[in-house]
Formats: sequence, structure tokens, C-alpha cells
Amino acid sequence: MAFFVDFSGEGKLFTLKIVFLTNALPRMNRVYHPIYLLSVLFFLFACQETERPKTDFGFEFQPLQVGLFWQYAVEETIVFGENDQESSTYQLRDKIEYTFRNAEGDEVFVVNRDKSTDGTNWTAVTTYGIQRTNQALLRTFENKKQIPLVFPPRLEKTWDAEIYNADESDEFEVVFVGNLSLNGRNYQEVVRVLQEEEDDEITFRDNRYEVFARGVGLVEHYYEVHTYCSRNDCLGKKLLDSGRKTHMKLSAYGKL
Repeated sequence: MAFFVDFSGEGKLFTLKIVFLTNALPRMNRVYHPIYLLSVLFFLFACQETERPKTDFGFEFQPLQVGLFWQYAVEETIVFGENDQESSTYQLRDKIEYTFRNAEGDEVFVVNRDKSTDGTNWTAVTTYGIQRTNQALLRTFENKKQIPLVFPPRLEKTWDAEIYNADESDEFEVVFVGNLSLNGRNYQEVVRVLQEEEDDEITFRDNRYEVFARGVGLVEHYYEVHTYCSRNDCLGKKLLDSGRKTHMKLSAYGKL
């Protein structure tokens, strides 16, 4: 006689397989017969419980908790016109001050950004919001919501970062996953998100990317958007006419 029983429960898998091959055996010898003993052993080892593997969504690439802060060393150049630009260095500090529930019931983390030129005296610059869903990280900066990162962040994964903004579209892509040494720190696992990389060498240049480290958050931000001089006497010479270049590198982080 032979029969099989398979059943499963929610959250866990159970598999039970029992095989009896004893009908052909003499009744008195069944208990001691090798086939009977093998059937019992098979029953004991085949009945097992298997946990479903947990999915790593990568939420740790942007920790969110009231009191967390990130401090950045910033190098910036602003172009006001041809042969007219201004460069500066300063520090920015982002700190999660509090949370609230929006109209949809989602938790929003409110981040205050301060600026300092000496690392001691800080001046408030702006406030922005961060949200996290199972699929994406949402950042609302200057009343514009954008998706800087998706979960789980995998190499070559792409998405429309401007999906919340009508008549706009901007494809972001994860172009690097691995280790990184930055500003004297070694990060074991980072993802680099390429936001834009375009330069027609005639009218404009647009290079933007961000880097997130597991267990840390945003560790690098690069923004370089310029227009070139388009007059007949300078067309194609890549003379900057306007724009801004800002490079932020993490210098400290933790909880206050």
C-alpha cells in the first residue's frame, strides 16, 4: 500500500510524504524488516518545516528615525554669465526633526537643513520631507516630489523619478552596487543612482547622481547643470553661460 499527503499553511511550507511497502512482507517480520525500518526513517526525515525566505527590500539604504542627522562638506560653483562665476565651500547638516501623517495616512519624516561656513554657527536653509513605501523612497523638496531610490535597489534597475509630476519625466538608473571609499570613509555596500549624464557640448550640460550607503543613507550628491554660450562667436566652444555645480560628500552622521 502506498499513499502521499501534501499540505501547506500560510507563511510556512509543510511537506509530508509517507510510503509503506509492507503488504508484501510476512506479518511477523514487518517490524524488523529493513524495508519497514526504512519507511519509518523516511517518514521522520521527510516531514519537515521550511521557513519562507525573507525579502531584503534594502530599506537600510535610507535609515529613517527622528534625531538622525547627516553632515556634508560642500563645494559649489555658480555661473552668473560668461567669465562671471563664484565658488564657495561650506557645510550642510540635515536632521530629521519630527514625523506626521499626511492626508493619505502615510508617515512623513520632516528634515531640517542648516548651513555653516565654519562648522560652528548654523543657519536654517530649508525644510523637506521624506517618505518610504515598500517600493520607493519619496523626497519632497521645494514642493516637488521625486523618487531618488526604489526598493530593492538592484543593478541596472530603472524608473521614472518624476512620476508624481505632470508633464515631466526623468529616468533614473542604478549603475553601481558595491564597496566605496569616499572622503576618508569606507562603505561596504553602496548603490549609485545615475540621474542624468548628458552633454551636447553646444547648448547644455546635465550631470547628476547620488550615492546611498546601507545603514547610513545619502553619502554623496553631485549636481552639475549648465548652459553654454550660444552666440555665433562662442558656439561650440563650451563656454559656460549659466548654471550651478554642487558636490556634497558626507563628513559625519549619527543621532542627536
